[in-house]
Amino acid sequence: MNSPKAVFCWSGGKDSSYCLYKVLSEKLFDVKYLLTTINGNYNRVSMHGIREELIELQAAAIGIPLTKVKVFEGNNNEYESEMKTALLKFKDEGIDTVIFGDIFLEDLRQYRENNLSKINMNAAFPIWKIDTKFLIEDFIAKGFASVTCCISEKHLDKTWIGKTINENFIKELPATVDPCGENGEYHTFCYKGPIFKNEIKFSLGETMHKFYSPEENGFWFVDLIQHNEL
Repeated sequence: MNSPKAVFCWSGGKDSSYCLYKVLSEKLFDVKYLLTTINGNYNRVSMHGIREELIELQAAAIGIPLTKVKVFEGNNNEYESEMKTALLKFKDEGIDTVIFGDIFLEDLRQYRENNLSKINMNAAFPIWKIDTKFLIEDFIAKGFASVTCCISEKHLDKTWIGKTINENFIKELPATVDPCGENGEYHTFCYKGPIFKNEIKFSLGETMHKFYSPEENGFWFVDLIQHNEL
């Protein structure tokens, strides 16, 4: 029996990578497209801060076509409108499932399911409720490699930005931080692993600090710069 067709919401991070690996290796779905939200003002992945060209390199190394949804105003109305337009195009191709790499945030899952139900599409969460310590350890064991690209200073300090995710990283994480950073403690860029035909080459660039609102803690970002092949 053929696997049902789906589109995969791709952030470029470790949870997306592990989730896609599970979907492909277990043949849960026939993934036709990767779908990434890009901040059109900066040409970077929303919240992760990863340059658009690095996401394109990931998609090329995976071998699945990439669709980009660009947002400029940064509010929910714009995001939902642009996503709806993109998803309806997929639906015209007979795709009615969208895959997410969320693990345990109930409100986020409900938000996604509610939005998809408005256009009669389904949400799938292949790594839902899997223990996050197991997930991060298995991610490393399967040969994936990633680096922190965004850190919430509410949970971690500047020294955690640009760190490679490995056994020492897990061991040194404060007890208050989820092993996978599922509460927004940190975000990552995955550059190597069994879903990629080749490693994504990059270097660490400038470190930046940003506030999104005066009432909240800020975030540290590191600019990941593509290595041009000669």
